[in-house]
Amino acid sequence: MIKTLMYSRGGRTALSPIAIAIAMACALAACSDRPAGESDASPRKAPAAVSPVIPADPDAPAPKPRIVAYGDSLTAGLGLLEQEAYPALIQRKIDEAGYKFEVVNAGLSGDTSAGGVRRLDWALEGDVRVLIVAFGGNDGLRGLPVAQMKENLSEIIDKARARDVVVILAGMEAPPNFGQEYATAFRQAFRDVALNKRVLFIPFLLKGVAGNSELNQADGIHPNQQGAQTVADTVWTVLEPLLDQIGSS
Repeated sequence: MIKTLMYSRGGRTALSPIAIAIAMACALAACSDRPAGESDASPRKAPAAVSPVIPADPDAPAPKPRIVAYGDSLTAGLGLLEQEAYPALIQRKIDEAGYKFEVVNAGLSGDTSAGGVRRLDWALEGDVRVLIVAFGGNDGLRGLPVAQMKENLSEIIDKARARDVVVILAGMEAPPNFGQEYATAFRQAFRDVALNKRVLFIPFLLKGVAGNSELNQADGIHPNQQGAQTVADTVWTVLEPLLDQIGSS
């Protein structure tokens, strides 16, 4: 898109010299189909060369089916290197066990269950077989309505199942800031969704990590390297039997 360049002279707005030159060039081009002095017999330019189509490498390995770890900063690995976050540690376990799956870290720091609904189509791109849903941390920190979180988690599960994706739901705990009633309802929300939707369930993603200063970073919220390993072990207890089942089906 060409932008008109203007400048002010004596309180009046006028076209700049550059804009005038562009306008004149455009006007000249509109009045003639070819440059001045060029006859109908003038040779035409050769068409631009077309890049050859490179065939796919028949020896390239086929893409692996995907396991998507879908959540917030706890999944993204805030404060850790990419290879230290729990999805990367799950990938290591998968490779060591000989399973043929690719783990995709689809964590986004600061995201809520509502954000998870909005990003879902992107997260499910490709041959996704398993979706680990690990939202709720930021919902709880912000005191967002529990009922809305349940609806969001349910929608994520329903849309994933519509694509024949197996869902593992990871539970979360709310901080005590908003009172015991909120914390209790928050905890129960994950259990209710898991039961109603009949999905595989991890009661608490941060089991053995939350509240342990030796397994958390200085903020007391995000796992350190050792804490991430504990989270990976917790997820693995549910994921490994599922991979065995998928492999035998």
